[in-house]
Amino acid sequence: MSDVLNVGDKAPAIKAETYGGDTVSLGDFTGNNVVVLYFYPRDNTPGCTKEACSLRDGMGELHDMGVQVLGVSTDSVKSHEKFRDKYALNFPLLSDGERKIVKDYGVESERGSARRMTFLIDKGGVIRHIWTKVNTAAHADEVIAKIKELGLS
Repeated sequence: MSDVLNVGDKAPAIKAETYGGDTVSLGDFTGNNVVVLYFYPRDNTPGCTKEACSLRDGMGELHDMGVQVLGVSTDSVKSHEKFRDKYALNFPLLSDGERKIVKDYGVESERGSARRMTFLIDKGGVIRHIWTKVNTAAHADEVIAKIKELGLS
């Protein structure tokens, strides 16, 4: 799994900056939404773009299931804004420039960026599944199937 977290663990609290000076925290969604917290290495790289676009394209069904998607990388808010605008991403990207979230979730790479991993967090804030290997082109399908399998929708 991750270096520090396993299925059944309480998801560590997060708070990070997103576009327009807004901050987003995991607590904003606890009790109301299942959260797909996905970590990716860098904006505008081939694999990261495929993964983000897969989730973008699956947002209709994910939204209908009561799911909130949050993307996290160590890139700046300005980089995230450009990435979001270029690919019409329809979920928040969180900037973890201080690398606190990637460390708390055990996904920091040797270079200090995030390793590609996704955490499925239930409405109670408990980690229900961890993807350590992601099919970037079909990640939304993987996530939707797992949410249905676990009866989280």
